[in-house]
Amino acid sequence: MTFKHILSLLLTAGLIFSALGYTADRDTHETNTYVKDSVITSKVKKNLAEEKLSNLVNIRVETDGSGEVTLKGKVTTQELADKAISIAQAVEGVNSVKSELKIVPKK
Repeated sequence: MTFKHILSLLLTAGLIFSALGYTADRDTHETNTYVKDSVITSKVKKNLAEEKLSNLVNIRVETDGSGEVTLKGKVTTQELADKAISIAQAVEGVNSVKSELKIVPKK
């Protein structure tokens, strides 16, 4: 092999390993974000359940990559909706809370 062939192989290998390293970092970041979101979602759900109010247990909780929590579901009063929002806001890592809760009074 000539010096040019060896040099081109080394350069090619360097480029490939650089690209692989970048891909690994990106995947790790996405995994860390997913884990963080899962932890936030779990904490909000746990705190809602600890209130022992049946309406709050049925609220669906979603968290996006930036710490925004979305609450979805039905509650019987505005007070319960406000309580759920307050509970979510108090969780560490939550940057904002979006409420898509619907008030459906008991019949």
